[in-house]
Amino acid sequence: MSVDKATLDQHLAYTSWATNHLLKAVAAIPSDQLLHNFNTADKTIVGTLAHVYAADRIWFDRVTGKRRAAFIEDRDRDFAVLQREWPELLASWRQWLANYSEDLNLPIQYQDMAGNPYQNPPAEIILHVVNHGTHHRGQVSGFLRTLGHTPPPLDLIRYYRSL
Repeated sequence: MSVDKATLDQHLAYTSWATNHLLKAVAAIPSDQLLHNFNTADKTIVGTLAHVYAADRIWFDRVTGKRRAAFIEDRDRDFAVLQREWPELLASWRQWLANYSEDLNLPIQYQDMAGNPYQNPPAEIILHVVNHGTHHRGQVSGFLRTLGHTPPPLDLIRYYRSL
């Protein structure tokens, strides 16, 4: 699969747009609802958002050749940290892509948290990051509906229409 830089950048821009819209919607709900246990893997709205943020960060570390000691940190579950740092991380993704001069479709080497070696092209990693975020934003949207709130429309076509 070959994907060009402009397409990848547009997908990263979509992820940033959708994440920021969801963060804004979540900021408007009562704080006690952020910690309502939905009995899912990440349990709460904040837990699910923190999981996506940590995944975006760990993949960014992998494409930039860094290693992180832990996937998620306690501070990542602080909604104020997510509001402040996640948009910066997503901007860093786009800046990294803009400056990347190698072929995005050639594999890079990285290790998972257990030290197992892997290789994937940055194009696949970026599309994974976008897809992973979309999946979990959908979960949070469902959580918001369960709590009686209307989530923001986050469909890709809505992003295109906003341009």
